[in-house]
Amino acid sequence: MNDIKVDAPELDSIELDLFVQALQKRHGYDFSEYAPASLKRRLRLLADQLHCKTITGLTERVLHEPQLLPNVLEGLTVPTSEMFRDPAVFRTLREKVFPLLASYPLINIWQAGCAHGQEVYSLAILLEEAGLYDRSQIFATDLSDRALQRASEGIYSVKDAQQWSRNYQAAGGTHSLADYCSAGYKLIKLNQRLRRHVTFALHNLAIDGVFCEAHLILCRNVLIYFSDPLQDRALALFRDSLVRGGFLCLGLRENLNPSHAAQDFSPFIESARIYRLPTQAEGAHA
Repeated sequence: MNDIKVDAPELDSIELDLFVQALQKRHGYDFSEYAPASLKRRLRLLADQLHCKTITGLTERVLHEPQLLPNVLEGLTVPTSEMFRDPAVFRTLREKVFPLLASYPLINIWQAGCAHGQEVYSLAILLEEAGLYDRSQIFATDLSDRALQRASEGIYSVKDAQQWSRNYQAAGGTHSLADYCSAGYKLIKLNQRLRRHVTFALHNLAIDGVFCEAHLILCRNVLIYFSDPLQDRALALFRDSLVRGGFLCLGLRENLNPSHAAQDFSPFIESARIYRLPTQAEGAHA
């Protein structure tokens, strides 16, 4: 019997499918609805980092070396961010959204896909300066244990400090970023008092359900890696988690796709990718 000829793109697709199946069946993580092109790029980079010649070689190691799972999850989710990333967005949250959140006696905020926590602490600082932090609770979630551990520690390279300080000022900070951290041994450590109203927890947007009742949800630069069906699932999850009149903040490269769940949100400050779930009265008139 002659071998079946398979071209390179089809072979890539087979390798990708086999990896996704192996990861799900062996470890319970479902990446089947992640954007294939982005997932393929990450897998090739991860295979190179782990000295695997092919994605198939990476699949074999995932099956037989469970200790690699933290590396694999971190490689697939790319937990990178910075303090006050896109400062204009944080300024908009401070000036336009926080005054509306101030009407609630308790404020729940869900930071989905929190990566290493830089944006969580950014949010805590601005809430503190707005006088809202003591009645706020931030739920910071990610599907990577390793990312959550780093986020909880709040320790980062000092090389980023100058850029973060500029971001902080551009975001409307009223003090100095140095007031919220200490430096030493080429590292900066965020003050632990910023953690007093933060809960870090595992949550997978692909498979898990409603996490909390939130007044504000931030999920920035995560949905761009999802397929359209998974984006719709995540948006439905956010809709079901928000109180009426609650806010959703996405990344600047993200838009609400014309999906069923997206139709339930209204633009609030679209230039900052901030959307709002209509109040009961607004919904009744829609």
